[in-house]
Amino acid sequence: MKPADAGSAGGAPADDSGHLTILYRGPLSSCDYDCPYCPFAKRRDSPERLRADRAALERFTGWVAGREHPVSVLFTPWGEGLVRSWYRRAMVGLSHLPHVRRVAIQTNLSCRPDWLAEADLGTLALWVTYHPDQVAYERFIKKCRDLMAKGVRFSVGIVGLPEHLEHARRLRADLPDAVYLWVNAAEGHLYTDGEAAGWTAIDPLFHYSRTPHRSAGQPCRTGDSVVSVDGDGTVRRCHFVPAVLGNLYDGTFRRRARPCPAALCDCHIGYVHLEPTGLYDVFAGGVLERIPHGR
Repeated sequence: MKPADAGSAGGAPADDSGHLTILYRGPLSSCDYDCPYCPFAKRRDSPERLRADRAALERFTGWVAGREHPVSVLFTPWGEGLVRSWYRRAMVGLSHLPHVRRVAIQTNLSCRPDWLAEADLGTLALWVTYHPDQVAYERFIKKCRDLMAKGVRFSVGIVGLPEHLEHARRLRADLPDAVYLWVNAAEGHLYTDGEAAGWTAIDPLFHYSRTPHRSAGQPCRTGDSVVSVDGDGTVRRCHFVPAVLGNLYDGTFRRRARPCPAALCDCHIGYVHLEPTGLYDVFAGGVLERIPHGR
């Protein structure tokens, strides 16, 4: 098992020169849940699209395997990746590479956890989202307890919709303090101070999510030590800035620090990399899996 040192996004030491964090999102755009706030709810990918997604993922993991510098990866699929065998294999394979500091994925935890027995749990981590109207509570909490018993590093989160508040309170009461429960502000929802206080009692870091961050002209790690990559290898600084920086596979991408060109940043996987937020200190050693330092 490789040690996961506190510091940069993937758990590597802060002075780990050459370390590159990649947010990867392939063609997959299907999910087994039908959350009303998600555009990919219950969408089914064609067999052709699934084959393309598998091939793209295998190409990407092959590229990572061939690097001579430290790499960390967060899979952020438009849908649920772990119900697909190739994402589980990718997570396991990457977790065993000596230069991979962290491999994590955003997941609804609907798949069976048996595959985790093959992974290096010093490197692998999960970013889990609880959807109260999609899964029975007892089934979900049982899976969380199973992860704890296996020694899997993970965080759990929920969307901060009013109808989710009591579910979140129940989950916080049933999870040990060592498991961080995060709350994402619901898109387009304005929270009164009273409403925000209720969510902050569950997630003391909710204020970072409550309102968008003014990002224009601010220093950000994206485009330099953090990049977004799609299934074709196209590199962008993050998922939220469309400008292309080159391609991962043809050598046209070059790292370069640039101020953020967007007016606002309202998603954790974006604003966590904004330097003025100071969130690399808050989440030191757990940036990709959204786990605060010390948990």
